Amino acid sequence: MTLDERLANSETRIFKAVFPGTTNHYDTLFGGTAMMLMDEVAFITATRFSRKRMVTISSDRINFTKPIPAGTIIELVGKVTEVGNTSMKVSVEIYIEEMYSFIREKAITGTFTFVAIDEHKHPIKVLE
Repeated sequence: MTLDERLANSETRIFKAVFPGTTNHYDTLFGGTAMMLMDEVAFITATRFSRKRMVTISSDRINFTKPIPAGTIIELVGKVTEVGNTSMKVSVEIYIEEMYSFIREKAITGTFTFVAIDEHKHPIKVLE
């Protein structure tokens, strides 16, 4: 499989409904919950790309540009953006979709760095 095919095949999309149990006192999604969901999607994306054990080593920057209200649907999209020797970067975007209209907006973006590890937790090559 070529690098371009691996990149395309590893793109990950997950949809969630934002329910009151995941929101704060402003009725918007908790930032920590958003970060947890983003890290999960980034992990799945990295694993689908490499098919190796992957661990998060950093979240480089997360930009919260729009609050995500309760009663909306969110789509999380993960894409591998850089591939190094033992590490890779994955960008994750969260989009808000209103349940009863076609309005869709980007709300949060972030980048996560992962390292491929062996069974002894030592770094290994992402691509072999």
